[in-house]
Amino acid sequence: MSRIGKSPIAIAEGVTVTIKDNLVTVKGKLGELSQEINGGITVKEEEGVIVLERPSESKSDKASHGLYRALISNMVEGVSKGFTKELELVGVGYRASNQGQKLDLALGFSHNIVIDIAPEVKVETVSEKGKNPIVKLTSFDKQLVGQIAAKIRGFRKPEPYKGKGVKFVGEELRRKAGKSA
Repeated sequence: MSRIGKSPIAIAEGVTVTIKDNLVTVKGKLGELSQEINGGITVKEEEGVIVLERPSESKSDKASHGLYRALISNMVEGVSKGFTKELELVGVGYRASNQGQKLDLALGFSHNIVIDIAPEVKVETVSEKGKNPIVKLTSFDKQLVGQIAAKIRGFRKPEPYKGKGVKFVGEELRRKAGKSA
């Protein structure tokens, strides 16, 4: 992880970074994120880039060096561009609809699944005739988008025989041959 930690983070236009004690706050046009830095890692802002330095060459210091560099980089990218995850519902009768921040999923159970999505995440459903329904999640917080997408996928994971279930758009599934007669 130490190689990742050594590379500087370029600050995008319109993004302000505040470093106070061991708290890094990044503010941009899409929102504001903050991350607490532990483990002796020092964060400095110099001429439009953020540089992280570690106190020693120990394995744990190298690991947290790369971790915090990646987290801060994701924060800078999130508040300037944002992150999007798309989920595809593959299966007969699988439907998705949303009303504001409530996502309603019909995944073949006896009842529909209704999820309240966090206000930081914008949810959008696309249903075209002849195509699988798609759920789009967009936010400035990469961790939150991934967590919600994983929760939705967890309701009905894609199975390896027919490929039915909730999968990420572009995800390659390992398919198995059925029983031979």
